[in-house]
Order: sequence, then structure tokens, then C-alpha cells
Amino acid sequence: MVFRDSLKQPKMKVEGVEHESPVMAGLQSHVSLQLPLPSNQNLRISPDDWHLLAYLLLVHKTNTKGVGQDLLDKEVHALTFGYMGLNGKKPIIVVRSGENHGGQSSDNSLLPGLNDDMALDILAWSSRSNYPNLACLNRKFRSLIGSGYLYKLRRQLGIIEHWVYLACNMMPWEAFDPMRQKWIRLPRIPCDDCFTCADKESLAVGSELLVFGRELSGFAIWMYSLVTHNWSKCPLMNLPRCLFGSSSLGEIAIVAGGSDKNGNVLQSAELYNSEVGTWQTLPNMNFPRKLCSGFFMDGKFYVIGGMSSHTDCLTCGEEYNIETRSWRRIKNMYPGRNAGTFHPAMCSPPLVAVVNNQLYSADQATNEVKKYDKVNNSWSVVKRLPVRVDSSYGWGLAFKACGNSLLVIGAGGHGGHDDGVIVLHSWDPEEGNRDGQEWNVLAVKARAGAFVYNCAVMGC
Repeated sequence: MVFRDSLKQPKMKVEGVEHESPVMAGLQSHVSLQLPLPSNQNLRISPDDWHLLAYLLLVHKTNTKGVGQDLLDKEVHALTFGYMGLNGKKPIIVVRSGENHGGQSSDNSLLPGLNDDMALDILAWSSRSNYPNLACLNRKFRSLIGSGYLYKLRRQLGIIEHWVYLACNMMPWEAFDPMRQKWIRLPRIPCDDCFTCADKESLAVGSELLVFGRELSGFAIWMYSLVTHNWSKCPLMNLPRCLFGSSSLGEIAIVAGGSDKNGNVLQSAELYNSEVGTWQTLPNMNFPRKLCSGFFMDGKFYVIGGMSSHTDCLTCGEEYNIETRSWRRIKNMYPGRNAGTFHPAMCSPPLVAVVNNQLYSADQATNEVKKYDKVNNSWSVVKRLPVRVDSSYGWGLAFKACGNSLLVIGAGGHGGHDDGVIVLHSWDPEEGNRDGQEWNVLAVKARAGAFVYNCAVMGC
């Protein structure tokens, strides 16, 4: 089995399929199925899973005794043209079952009757929550899933599933799959007690979840891999730090500012490449800053807010151009807070999220969602938050982008009281406030605690 070395870049991002594929039409016209369904009527099956299921059922049905060989050929054609409609690829013409256009036997292929290129496309469209089960089928699937190639293929095809990774005061790291409404508990980090109890920061990049903290020996980074489903040590930054601003774009991430082990506020920044697992030092920012936030917007990295010293707040932002490797200062990009209300060092870093290249923030003082105007360099109120954040100075709450939606994750309970419940609220800004559009409750996690320690959204 040979994996493809190069793929055409997709012309558009695809996060789902809204039309019925010829695969399903062919399946319904040629195969009569009687499958026992679970009593739960809320079964959620994604369109991409239907395509994989259709193929597997066709193979099973058409290989039974007494069924004509031409049936499989017809259905393979239907499957092929269905995927041509999904990703614009030229179809593979199957001469007869078990051979491809060049006459090469496909007995060794991942999916009998298809060459590996088409089989890989089908598997890439399958939900990544199915990958552990696929790895149990045979050695070929285990080798494919263990190589991490499908995640690279999904990224190049523009196939993205967003999962939410959470760590709360009563709950170790867990992943939430919004499409299946399923929680998956991650293995415990094999770290020392110092790392477990210390403050931590998290970042999702590529198919990795990075957790930054401090062990007895100093700063440490633990990495959870979707490929191995295990934790391992990640190489340290060239200048280890905490209280930094960070964000990711595909397989790269940028970390800017923060404090070193001696408490010095840093002006430096570094780029992490998850494909090779290395850190690269970038040019320094215009100002040192800690307790800041970072994000990508329009292909550029930004850092806003924070403090340049233990007492001085920053209202300017900085923009980093990856192509020119240069920083640009943006005055008054993040307005200062009322210092008379509380000391700025008590406040969390800015709660910001970018949806469809539009920046939003959750104001810790007013409990409002604000939208950034790039042209006028100003903010406007668009919505009230579903939970209060002013009483905790912004700590213990997550404000994230998840696909086309904003997520607010925080403590919930009856009558506003803390019942150890974490609630995931979502809102699509494209819907605006028409018809009284309110926050949707995406999920509720009981016995999690009332404080969100860390949160990251991974799209791959």
C-alpha cells in the first residue's frame, strides 16, 4: 500500500455534505437492506459516514452467492461519480471487480474494487471518531491510521471536524464531539504532582493538543496525539515561558510574549511546526507583554491586551505578517479597563475568538459580546453573554470559536447556583439577533466542577 505524496489544494473548505450522493441512490436501487435499528430514535449519522457505509454494504452484498459480478461494477461507478461530485476529482474507471484501469490487481487494496487513491478519499470523509475502530479491522487499516496520513489528507481536502477539549477542576481532560454529542475521556497526563496542581495553558495545533505548565524540574510541555492517543513530552521552546498569547493555523502555531522563569516580561515570539515538532524563534514584538491573547485573522497572527510590566496595561495590538516576518503596531486595538474596578493583574487575558475572519471578544466587566471593526479599529456590542464573567474577573470561563459558531463554556446550575455542572453554549453570529436568536445549549457536563481550567478547540 502506497500513500500519495502530493494532493491538489482544495478550492474551498468543506465541512459537510448537503446533497444526496449518487452512492446512496445506487445503494437504494440495487440493495435491499433489513438492518436492526436501536430503540434510540436520536441516532446521529453524518453524511460522510453514509458514503463509507454504502460502500461496505455494497461489497458485502455483492460478494454473496448468486449475485452477478456486474452489480458491483455498477455500484463502484456510482460511488466514483458520487465522490467526483464531492471533490471534483476525475473518476477512476473500473474494468471489472478486482482490477483498476491499468489492469493491476486490487486484492491488496484497502477497499476491494477501488484503487488506494479512491479508498483514501472515502476514509478521509469518514468521521475521525471512527478511526480507532477502523484500526482494529486489520494490519493495513492499523498501519494507515497509525501513520497519521488521513489527517494530512483531510486537511488538504478541506475536511474539518471541530472537537472541544476541556479540563475542569473536577474533571481531567475530556474531548467533546459536537456532531455525535459524545464525551471521550483522555488518558491522564503522566506528569509529576507539580504539573498537575500548577496553572496550565493549552493550545490545539494540527492533530496535537499541547498543555504547557511547570514541573519540579522547570517548564514542561505535554502533547496529546490524535494518532497515538497517548501523551508524550513535547520539545521545549527556545525560551520557555508562561502567561503568553498563542493561536494556531493548520499545522503551525505562534506563541508570543509571556514571562520567563524569573518573572521577566518577554518581547520574543516563537513558531511551532507540529509536522516536524520543532520551535523557531521569530523577530521580537514592538513591546514586551504578558497576560495577553493571540489569534489568527486573515492569515496573519495578532496579539492584543496584556501588561508590559507588573502595573502597566497595554491597549495596543500587534500584527505579525508570516510572509514578511515583520510586526506592525495597532494603536488602541484593545481598549483599557477601568482600573478603579479591580487591579488589572487580577483580570484574565482578553477573551477573544475569530469566526470567519471576524474578531469577537467577551468583555469581563460588562458581560457582553463585542465585535471588532477592522476598518474603524473600534468595538461594538452585539450580544449579552449567557453567563456572568465579571464576578471571577474572566477566569474559569472559555470563549472559543468552533467552526461557524462562538462557544461560551462555564458553570451552570439551577437558579444560577453552582451544581458542579459545566454548560457549553453556542451561537452563530451569521444568524445575528433576528427573531430573538438566543444562545443554544450545545451540551451539559455534570460533575465537572464550576471552573474551566483549560479549553482548546481542534479542527482536523
